[in-house]
Amino acid sequence: MDNWRLIRLQTHRACENMAIDEAVLTARIKGIAPNTLRFYRWNPSAVSIGKFQKVENEIHLSNCRSQRVDFVRRITGGGAVYHDFEDEITYSVVVNKQELNASDIATVYSKLYAGLTKALRILGIVADFNEGDARACPNLTVKGKKISGSAQTHKAGVVLQHGTLLLSVDFDEMFNLLRVPWAKTCMEVINVASGRITSVDKELERRISFEEATRALAEGFSQALNVKLTEGEMTPYELQLAGKLQKEKYSKDDWTFCGKTALG
Repeated sequence: MDNWRLIRLQTHRACENMAIDEAVLTARIKGIAPNTLRFYRWNPSAVSIGKFQKVENEIHLSNCRSQRVDFVRRITGGGAVYHDFEDEITYSVVVNKQELNASDIATVYSKLYAGLTKALRILGIVADFNEGDARACPNLTVKGKKISGSAQTHKAGVVLQHGTLLLSVDFDEMFNLLRVPWAKTCMEVINVASGRITSVDKELERRISFEEATRALAEGFSQALNVKLTEGEMTPYELQLAGKLQKEKYSKDDWTFCGKTALG
């Protein structure tokens, strides 16, 4: 049984969370950090957009600014996501693909989503894995409604996959911040989304704590991947690099609005 590092639930600003994920990825590529599972929250709440998206097409910027909601560009693909401080846990997995025994993107998604599926089963929820297509990343659904989505980046044989687990969902807040081009009104998109998105709380008909959710997630990944998770901290290298990335990349308009950075 392989040993992985578990970084327990933390709360950071959007630029910090993305900087940490990239720092862990870089450290794993260099062989100075182990395969890692990390849980985190976003404070303040934030919107993240995919690497190849345009901020102005995906986000109501004036609403984000007036409501003090952060926004940030990820290094992964996929679409815009609203990360509510009160209602969501984000996980990230950084793993060498050879050690995962996964050579292609589809297999990586399948193996890592098995951890989420097992976690939801531990909580009492039966979820289905959907492979996705050219327009949508793979996700998990419950009775046809999405409960978790994710995105990936691959570099030098290592994958970073990060994604969400919706504990609850506030559609009014979500679509006050996310642009939906086809919708004429916010209520129109809320009506559609309520039939397509669900949450842990809704499925269980009770509120669960972040502690209960992260315990289930850790156990689910451990069982599905047959790994031992050992709680650990970031290395000095990762901490230093995360600070640099936060300051010089994820906090900069060149990256946020144009996807450009001197750091690569």
